[in-house]
Amino acid sequence: MQGAGSVLPQLVRDYVIPVVRTRETALARRAVEWLAAAGFRTFEITMTVPDAVALIAEASAGGLLVGAGTVTDAATARRCIEAGARFVVSPAVVPEVAAACREKAALSMLGALTPTEVIAAVRAGADVVKIFPASSVGGPAHVKALRSVFPDVPLVPTGGISADEIAAYRAAGAACVGLGGKLVDEKALAANDRAAIDAVARRIRHEFLSE
Repeated sequence: MQGAGSVLPQLVRDYVIPVVRTRETALARRAVEWLAAAGFRTFEITMTVPDAVALIAEASAGGLLVGAGTVTDAATARRCIEAGARFVVSPAVVPEVAAACREKAALSMLGALTPTEVIAAVRAGADVVKIFPASSVGGPAHVKALRSVFPDVPLVPTGGISADEIAAYRAAGAACVGLGGKLVDEKALAANDRAAIDAVARRIRHEFLSE
């Protein structure tokens, strides 16, 4: 297994991480399939998806860079990494998750919102700090403010981000961004509306990201 050090450059290069959070396994699998076909190579599959660990194993076996999301304990972190997750994302500062990632040579991404929480995440061993929920506390302006005092900490905003905001987050200094429901649209997935998913995916790939 490649170490955690090789993961961050890939996240930065790919820039947009589709955050797969659906109520059904089949919809999550469909999201990964469609978005991979549209050119996305990096995914976060959250533990709120039924059979998420098995889906992580499937996606990683297919050559994708897969992370586990909404992980709040060390045991789950270890299971996900053993299944193929290369990075593990927690919505909060959970030191035991970072410790499990170090043990298993995976990248840890702990959640924070305030300067105090960013410091706590770094001290807990986070390789990257997830800024969550980004959209409800100022969006790009909030990230820019945090970046000004933590210039050496990779910040990854997630939560309510749309395609329209990607460029602004990049300008604010975000290392990369996580897009959930504005990209992984559960209603479109359930309706088998691939055109709707593809339209957003194409816009992101061709208008906002460098190939």
